[in-house]
Amino acid sequence: MEKKNLDWGNLGFAYQETDKRFVANYKNGAWDKGVITEDATVRISECAGVLQYAQTCFEGLKAYTTEDGKIVTFRPDLNAERMEMSCHRLEMPVFPKDRFIDAVMQVVKANEAWVPPYGSGATLYVRPYMFGSSSVIGVKPAEEYQFRILVTPVGPYFKGGAHPITVRISDLDRAAPHGTGDIKAGLNYAMSLHNIVDAHKNGFDENMYLDPASHTYIEETGGANILFVTKDKKLVTPKSTSILPSITRRSLVHVAKEYLHLQVEERPVNKNELKDFTECGLCGTAAVISPIGKIVDHGTEICLPSGMSDFGPVLKELYDTLTGIQMGRIKAPAGWIYEIK
Repeated sequence: MEKKNLDWGNLGFAYQETDKRFVANYKNGAWDKGVITEDATVRISECAGVLQYAQTCFEGLKAYTTEDGKIVTFRPDLNAERMEMSCHRLEMPVFPKDRFIDAVMQVVKANEAWVPPYGSGATLYVRPYMFGSSSVIGVKPAEEYQFRILVTPVGPYFKGGAHPITVRISDLDRAAPHGTGDIKAGLNYAMSLHNIVDAHKNGFDENMYLDPASHTYIEETGGANILFVTKDKKLVTPKSTSILPSITRRSLVHVAKEYLHLQVEERPVNKNELKDFTECGLCGTAAVISPIGKIVDHGTEICLPSGMSDFGPVLKELYDTLTGIQMGRIKAPAGWIYEIK
C-alpha cells in the first residue's frame, strides 16, 4: 500500500485524523461484533456516564515499521490485560482479550498507509479506549458502553532527541491511598492536569509524586513510571500498590535482567535516597525513556551525576536495546512482537 504523503521526519506528537477506526458497542449485556469505520465522530447522550461521572479508561501502544519492512505492534496482550483491570475497578464490561488484540491488528492494517516508514523516527500511536455511553443521572455505572480504537502517526515525543529534564517533588497527590492509581482511568490524568500546568509555569518539566499516605516514598509522575540507577549499576524501580503497572517499565526490567545482565530491585524508594542515585529517568509508551537531570525538592536541587546533556550510560543502553527490539534490529523475547499481516 502506498504511504500517505507526509513529512514523516517532522511529525509532532499530536493527533492527526486517519482513515479508519474500530468501534464496538455494549448493550443488553453483550458486545456487538464491532466494525471498522471511516466515521470519526462519537455520538452519545448529553447525560452519558462518561460525561457525568468520568466512567472511562484507555490504553496506549504503538505500531512500527521494522528494519526489514514489516509492520508490527508491541505486546498488545498486556494492554488488553491492563484494560481488563481498569474495567473491573470502574464497573465497566471487559472487552475480551482476544478481541482486543484482533481489533488492534485490524485497525493498524486498515491504516497501513499511515504507519511511518522505518528510520523516520515516527510511529503509529494506537489508542484503545472505553466509556459509559448511556444516560446516567444517579451515581451508578452506565448500562451501555462503547469501545473504540483510534490511531494517529506521531513523531518522537521529544523533538531533536530526549534531553534530560528537570522535575520537582510534588505536594499534591496523583492518586488516593487504596484508590485508582494502579489502573489507567481517565480521572487519574484529569487530577494531574492542574499540577503539570503549574509545574511548567514554575520552570519544571514534570512532577514527581510521593506515596499518598505518607509522602515519604517515590511513586511516579503524572503519566510515567520512574527508573533509578545506583552507583553499582543496579536498576531500581519504585514499588507501590498505587503505581500504574507500565508495560514499558516491565519490558525494560526484563531487558535489564536478560539482555544486559543487570541486577534489578523493585522496592519502595525513600525520597532520602534520591541523592545517592547516579541516573534517573521516566519510562512510558510515548518516549520509552526520558532522562532526568535534576530533581528539585522544595528548593533543594539534586543534580544527577549523569548530567543535563544526555542519557546516563545504563539508561541509554536500556533505551537502545528496547527500541532495537521494537524496531526489529534485536531479537525479541517470544510473544512480544505481533506482526500485522
